[in-house]
Amino acid sequence: MGVEYSEAKQRLLEKYLRGELGVRQRAKTIPRRSPVERIPLSHAQEQVWLHAQLAPELPLYNEPVTIHYSGTLNVEALERSFNEILRRHEAWRTAFRVVDGEPVQQVQESLSIALPVIDLSALSRQERDAAAIEIATLDARKPLDLGKVPLFRARLIRLDDKEYRLYLTLSHIIFDGVAIYRVFLPELSRIYQAFAAGEPSPLPELEIQYPDFACWERRTVTPESLAQEIEYCRAQLSGNLPPVYLPTGDRPRGAQTFRGSMYPFRLRLPLTRALRDFCRREGVSRFHVLLATFAALLQRYSGQERIPIGTVTAGRNRRETEQLLGYFLNTVVVPADISENPSFRDLVHRARGWSLAALDHDRVPFEYLVRELKIQREPSQNPLFQAMFSLEPPMPEIDPSWRLTQMDVDTQATKYDLYLELDERSEEILARFHYSTDLFEREAVGRMALHWKTLLRAAIENPEQRVSELPLMSARERRRLISQWNITHQTYPEICIQQMFEMQAQTTPDNVAVTCERKCYSYRELNERANRLAWFLIKRGAGTAIPVALCMERGLNMIVALLGILKAGAAFVPVDPTLPDERLAFIVADSKAVALLCDRSSYRPIFGDKAVAVEPEWKFLQHESIATPKSPVNADQLAYIIYTSGSTGEPKGVEGTHRGLMNRFSWMWRSYPFQPGEVCCQKTNLSFVDSIWEIFGPLLAGVPNVIIPQETVRDPELLLQVLGRERVTRIVLVPSQLRALLDHAPNLQQRVPQL
Repeated sequence: MGVEYSEAKQRLLEKYLRGELGVRQRAKTIPRRSPVERIPLSHAQEQVWLHAQLAPELPLYNEPVTIHYSGTLNVEALERSFNEILRRHEAWRTAFRVVDGEPVQQVQESLSIALPVIDLSALSRQERDAAAIEIATLDARKPLDLGKVPLFRARLIRLDDKEYRLYLTLSHIIFDGVAIYRVFLPELSRIYQAFAAGEPSPLPELEIQYPDFACWERRTVTPESLAQEIEYCRAQLSGNLPPVYLPTGDRPRGAQTFRGSMYPFRLRLPLTRALRDFCRREGVSRFHVLLATFAALLQRYSGQERIPIGTVTAGRNRRETEQLLGYFLNTVVVPADISENPSFRDLVHRARGWSLAALDHDRVPFEYLVRELKIQREPSQNPLFQAMFSLEPPMPEIDPSWRLTQMDVDTQATKYDLYLELDERSEEILARFHYSTDLFEREAVGRMALHWKTLLRAAIENPEQRVSELPLMSARERRRLISQWNITHQTYPEICIQQMFEMQAQTTPDNVAVTCERKCYSYRELNERANRLAWFLIKRGAGTAIPVALCMERGLNMIVALLGILKAGAAFVPVDPTLPDERLAFIVADSKAVALLCDRSSYRPIFGDKAVAVEPEWKFLQHESIATPKSPVNADQLAYIIYTSGSTGEPKGVEGTHRGLMNRFSWMWRSYPFQPGEVCCQKTNLSFVDSIWEIFGPLLAGVPNVIIPQETVRDPELLLQVLGRERVTRIVLVPSQLRALLDHAPNLQQRVPQL
C-alpha cells in the first residue's frame, strides 16, 4: 500500500508540474454530501497538497500559532474545549490519501487529544521563554504527514501560575488566517468559559462541514464558468511583466530548495496611528496603503514599472463557510503598475483598483490559472510572481485573557522567495518577512524591513511626493553611508613604482625577484637591466609621461621592459601581440608612443622605425650605464595607458597614475597581506589592468614572482605542474579560470588549499 501510494503521489506531482491538473465539472447550494461520496480536495487544498510534495522533507506548510492565556487556567476544561472543537469541525479530523490515482479527504469519525502540561515555572523568566520557544520550534520544524491525523501538534506550557501558552503547529491544508482568528480562537474562548463553569457548549451545531464545501465546489464551478475570469487574468498578466524583480544580490539564484527563515518586526504605535489617520482621510483601507508601499519598495529596488505581486483572498464567499475551520484561501496575482512615477496618493488609489479587481476575479484556482496561461515552470522560482503580500484580519473582540501570535517560531522553510505577512492588532501592526535563505542574508532582509517602514512613514507624511522621491534609508543609515563609511583616508607611499622597486632592490639585492621557465633574476640583476634599458629609451626620446609601447610575450624580458620604461620617466602602453595589424597600428599611433619594445616573435612590419627588437640577453644594451636615471617624474604623473577592447566602437586609452597604483597596492597589502615564504605568480595578459597588481604587488613587497607563459596558462594540467614545482602559494583567478582548474582536478582544494 505504501509503495502504491508513493507512486500515485509521484504521478500526480508530475501532472502538476506539467500543468495538466485542471478544473473539474461542478450545482448551486452547499448541501450535505452523501454518506458514500468520495470526498475530493478543494482547489485550495489541492494547491497545498501538490506544492507540499515538492519538498516533503521540509515543513513547508507547517504554520506555528501561539495561544497566550493570562489567568488561572483550568487545564481539564481547556482539553475538553479543544476536543469539542475537534468534534465540531471535520476539517481537523481529516487526512489526505491517494485513492485510484486521486488525492481524497478521509475524515476520521472521532478524534481526541491530551494536553499534558509542560511546567517551566521553576526557570528564570528569560530561561523559561527560551525553553518554551525551543520546544515549539522543535515541533514546528518536523514535517506533518498529510496522510495521518491529526495534522497538528499541540503543546501546553505553564510559565507561571497565571501565564500559559498553547503552542500549535498546524498544516495549512486544514486552516487559514480567518479560521484561526475568526473561528478557532473565539470558539475556544467561549467553549472554555462554559466548560470551566460546568455548563454545556453554547455554540450551535454547524450547518455544513468543510468536506461538504469541497464536494460542492467540485460540482458547481465549471471551466466554462471561469472563461470570462480567465480572459481577464490573461489580459492583466500578459505583456511586459518582469520575470525577475527581487534584489537577490546576496546569493546567485539556483533551483528552489524552499529553505527559509523569518524576520519579525513591527510598526510601532505612532506610525500605526498615522497610517490609520491617512486611511480615514483618503477613504482607503490599510491593505491598500500597505500594498502600495510594498510595490513602491520593489519598484525602487528593481527599477521595474509593472511588478506582479501575489496575495490571497479569503475565499469565503458564502454565509455557510464563515464559521468553518478549513483552508479557503486562493492565491491571486496583482499586477502592480508604478509607471509614470506617480505620487504616493495616486499609487494608493491605483492599489485600491488592483485589489478590487483581484477580488472580482478570485474564483480561478491559482494552479488552473498557471495552466491556462501556459506558464513554463522554472525550477528556480514560482510561476507568475516572486514576492507575496498579505494582511491578516484583525482580532475579533473576545475575552482579554486570550491572545494569539504567529511571530514566535521559525520553521526554517518558505514557500516564496519573499513574503511580507502583516498582522493587524488594536495598537500596532505586527510584521514578518519570510525569505529564501538561498537568496537573502538575514542582514539584507533587516535592511529591507527598515527601508519599507521608512518609505511608509515618509509617504503618509507627504503623500504628494513622487515614488522616486520617497526616502528608503533612515537618518541613521544615511549618516553611516555618507559619513562613517565614507571615511576612507589611508596613508600610502606617495612615490613612483620604480622608486619603490629601487628601495626594495637596495634592501634585498640578492633575493629572487622574478622566475620564468626555471630562469630567474635577482633584484640586483633586474634593477641593473632595467636601468640600462631606461638610458637607452631616454636617448630614443622617452621622458616624463611620454608613452612607450611594448608588444611582448609574457616572460622575464617583459618585466625588464616595464621597469625600464618607468625608470625612464615614461608611461608604458601594453599592446597585445595577438591583435590584428590594424588594431596594433591604431594603438601605437593613437597613444603617440615614441618607441615600441618587442621580442622577435611579436615583431610586425607595421611597427616601422619605432620598433626596438629585444634580444634575450639584451646585448644591444651592454654599453649602457647600470646607474639609476634621475628622472623628474612624481606620483601624479602618468604610469600607463591601457586600451579598451573596442567592442562598442573605437578602442579608448585609459590612463593610470603612479599615485593611483600605489594607493591600490597599499589597499591590497592591507587587505591581503603577504606571509613569510610566499611565492606569487603572474599569468594575466598585460593589456588587462589586473596584471599590474600581479606584477608589482609582489615585486614591490619583496615577494618572489613566477611569470607563467601563455601556453602554460591555457593547459590546466601544465599550469598545475608549474604551480606545484615553483611552490606558488598565491594566484589570482577569475571564476571561469577557477572552474576550469576544478573541473580538471576536482580535489584541487584539498591538494592546494591556498588556491
